[in-house]
Amino acid sequence: MSDSALARWASSGAMALTGSRDLPLGPPERLVDGVEQLGRVFAGLDALALLGERAALMGLWRRGAVSSGGSCHLVPAQNGWVAVSLPRTEDLEAVPAWLELDAEPDTAPAAWAAVEAAFANRDPEELLARATLLGLPVAAVGEAATTPALSRVVLGAGPSRTAAGALVVDLSALWAGPLCGDLLAGAGATVVKVESTTRPDGARRGAPDFFDVLNARKRSVALDFSTADGVSALQRLVARADVVIEASRPRALEQLGIVAADLVGRDGAGPQVWVSITGYGRRAGDGVQRVGFGDDTAAAGGLVSWHDDSPVFCADAAADPLTGLTAANACLDALAEGGRWLLDVSMAGVAAGLAGPTLPVPPSLAVEVAEPRARRPLRVSPALGENTAEVMQELGLTA
Repeated sequence: MSDSALARWASSGAMALTGSRDLPLGPPERLVDGVEQLGRVFAGLDALALLGERAALMGLWRRGAVSSGGSCHLVPAQNGWVAVSLPRTEDLEAVPAWLELDAEPDTAPAAWAAVEAAFANRDPEELLARATLLGLPVAAVGEAATTPALSRVVLGAGPSRTAAGALVVDLSALWAGPLCGDLLAGAGATVVKVESTTRPDGARRGAPDFFDVLNARKRSVALDFSTADGVSALQRLVARADVVIEASRPRALEQLGIVAADLVGRDGAGPQVWVSITGYGRRAGDGVQRVGFGDDTAAAGGLVSWHDDSPVFCADAAADPLTGLTAANACLDALAEGGRWLLDVSMAGVAAGLAGPTLPVPPSLAVEVAEPRARRPLRVSPALGENTAEVMQELGLTA
């Protein structure tokens, strides 16, 4: 069985993203079967290949203790390892305050050197606490090993149905949530991607083909959340949805007057299923405000591969595609079961559920390590806000 899993891992393109430059490694022992199980409900989907989809479109490769995308590093600490992500300009700018440096590093390599020195010489718990306080995506490897992937809360009665014809309002950005929305679109749902006119999905600034793979099957609505009219339009659109997908900390939507439990819990009105994707779960105490991305939350769940007692990244930002798959499955299950559901999906918890000992690659096992591959976009995604007027008019939500 392990040889078969290793062969499937190698042929999927994910092995090309796991290990050091000169040594591709196997996956955690539960990962291959777990991913394929998640993908079975979606006809024709190569679920394992999703772990390398972004890398295929961006020309990424394995880099050992540095993520394929380069923004996350696995750093040794006094009592283990930590994953530090600095993907945004503001993250790098926050390093001096985080580490309490006297002088600001003048280059990104200098900032990373300061991070490594800090974890080598200081209390990692203190550094992790300060990172959380400053909104930096930093996690100890394996810290979320017991975090559940999914918490389901039923808030009322509702009919059993399929995704066909369901109106899905996708408020998410980047990868995990948009993948969930794309998979629901493939299952027959009508998916509307909603973005802020002033802060659209950051993935629009990345590889166009990757954005199109995730969003071409959706319609685009853009609203100005800084105005009363824009907030009102958002509230009305969310209230009309059958399914809502969001990947923000709860307070972000609550500041706009949108409280998930209140909307789902309405008798006979409001969304039937609310899919909430966060790094560590929306009910995780202090962790509910933690920031997390695909590489660092995967490491937090323990989803890494190991070589000579050192961890390396497993695939590319693995918690993102795994969470998208998990969330889409959970949504389809909730619709089929009936009822009105709040689905709390934790990226670190999803990773933890698929983590485990690294499958060794026997010297006698001859496998060809395939390059990562990606689905082909069906079309170019709509421009930001291209469908706003027609969607609002079709739903009878115009002022």
